[in-house]
Amino acid sequence: MKFTEFGLNERLLEAIGYMNYEEATPIQDQAIPQILDQKDLIGCAQTGTGKTAAFTLPILHKIAEKPDQGINTLILCPTRELAIQIDQLIQGLAYFTDATCYAVYGGGTGPEWERERRALSQGSDIIIATPGRLKSHIANGYVDFSKLEHLILDEADRMLDIGFYDDIIQIIGKLPKKRQSLMFSATMAPKIRKLAKEILHDPAEINLAMSKPAEGVTQEVFLAFEEQKDPLVRHILDKHPDYDSILIFCSTKRKVSQLSRFLERKKYNVQAMSSDYEQEERQKVLLSFKARKTRIVVATDVLSRGIDIKDINLVINYDVPGDAEDYVHRIGRTARAATKGLAITFVSPDEMYKFARIEELIERQLEKQAPPEELGKGPRWDTGRSKGRRRSGGRGGSGRSGGKGKPPRGKSGKGRPPRSKNSRRKGKPPQGKDSAQKGPRNASGQ
Repeated sequence: MKFTEFGLNERLLEAIGYMNYEEATPIQDQAIPQILDQKDLIGCAQTGTGKTAAFTLPILHKIAEKPDQGINTLILCPTRELAIQIDQLIQGLAYFTDATCYAVYGGGTGPEWERERRALSQGSDIIIATPGRLKSHIANGYVDFSKLEHLILDEADRMLDIGFYDDIIQIIGKLPKKRQSLMFSATMAPKIRKLAKEILHDPAEINLAMSKPAEGVTQEVFLAFEEQKDPLVRHILDKHPDYDSILIFCSTKRKVSQLSRFLERKKYNVQAMSSDYEQEERQKVLLSFKARKTRIVVATDVLSRGIDIKDINLVINYDVPGDAEDYVHRIGRTARAATKGLAITFVSPDEMYKFARIEELIERQLEKQAPPEELGKGPRWDTGRSKGRRRSGGRGGSGRSGGKGKPPRGKSGKGRPPRSKNSRRKGKPPQGKDSAQKGPRNASGQ
């Protein structure tokens, strides 16, 4: 369905046109009419399908059609990165309207807290917030939700995983009971349905998310001992010198630090990112990565959701994620919006049972490759022994890696601030790399 067929505000359609969006994605096609009809909604769709635009477009339409003072919409999300991303998308889509938005996510300076306080007390149209930071502001007594009409929970499953359930319930208790509530999630676990029953009224349901990798992702698997993983990363990076945008996911902050230092010593253009880094540092890393000034980012799952960086060539899972769903989110960073991408996962003996669960989830058996000969023989695929034998060598543990005898060693075995209502810019909205490309596309960026 084309965006012009939804009956959206003309100024909103003008911005959509400048961003070169034309065809709605499936989640947008189903969600936008329901939201325009004032229905509560629970939407389930995997990363990269356009969930964010699915709820921002109808909300912006309503604000453009009936402007008012005060906070109209509250969007709760789990991470700073996702809050900033939603904020940036809204600013682009709202460019020709008078709608304003502000992201409240913490980690900033005293002046940033004051700007958040003004947005919450004087009423930006849309507030995007992480639950913990918003709860701190609410405790000070100046947050005014009296005119709120819409509540949106984005990445609701991740918020519950992090432990935000109590905060969410407390925040909802401060909102008007008469409102439209929307909930979006990448999974439909029992805890999500329980929360939906508590906060939604007779919701419409959209479920597009049998969590499967996007069709454009080529998936490869290497069976490797822990001590083979570093040289295997080098082998893959050197095999693809033309790849200029690479994400490497590690399971712990310690591994992120160790692997990034290893690659730095080998003269790779790399930066690290985890929750140990201050928000300003994380933003610098992201901006450098988006601008292709940094070729490789090594990160924890802080980046598996909540970023929208186009044309990532390669995702490497240095470790198998503990949650099978997270595998889909990790590799979903590549092949977004119907493009192509490569995702490579390293599987050690202790991780084989976890990867077997992933194969069950995606309903596909992937070919298991051995490391290159110069790195030595890798482990054999055996899911029966891994779960009970959790000894790991190399990083993150000591002793053997779960195979028979010691593993062979390889040679290297060691947001920008939102504008105010009074400072709306004139002219065309900014066009990034994606919006400048030729030909129409759909709005699948999240």
